[in-house]
Amino acid sequence: MAVYQIIFAQLLDNYAVVQTLTNPEIQAGESIVVASVSATFNGTKTVYAMPQYEFIGVNTEGDLLFDYNVPIPNQVLYYVAGTDTDRYAVIPQGTLTHTQTCTWVTGPQIATYLGITTAGDETAFLVQVASAANNFCYRRRQESGYTDSLTTSPGGDITLGTLMYGSALYRQRGSVDQFASFTDMASAPTVGLSGIVKQLLGISRPQVA
Repeated sequence: MAVYQIIFAQLLDNYAVVQTLTNPEIQAGESIVVASVSATFNGTKTVYAMPQYEFIGVNTEGDLLFDYNVPIPNQVLYYVAGTDTDRYAVIPQGTLTHTQTCTWVTGPQIATYLGITTAGDETAFLVQVASAANNFCYRRRQESGYTDSLTTSPGGDITLGTLMYGSALYRQRGSVDQFASFTDMASAPTVGLSGIVKQLLGISRPQVA
């Protein structure tokens, strides 16, 4: 969860624009919670755009219009039905909360992939592993330019890649940087993601066109 301070706000043609103090790592389509701005601006909202210029309204076709001579960083735009409000400083500052909780795979799915039966503390650990695998794989795909649903896996390949990564996390329990081993021979350290996991997640390339 990330919380950003809102320093300016504006409402025009039923679109609200808030400016945060620092750069918000948010994409269009994601959910945010705005608080301590005003009753009109506050609430759970869906991000429509992340403009970098002054918002000046909507044309007759419904397209957003911007003044490209006036750059304004760290803006988040979302739909709000309300009376136009000129851009103003929010004092005291409001907050914008962005929470990403990915639920592509579950602990029992990872257990099935591993072919194990669990109970008690082991079940709780698998839930933790699934949460870590989901959020890590979602974030890595986001960094590579994909826009995914937090609740539905983009496809079977992504699901399998997340399961494989989760199973690797589970097998590393009790170790620091490699799979736990009780053999006399040393184990090779685990560095980065395996090629097959990268291939399944589609994150071998740095950016998607």
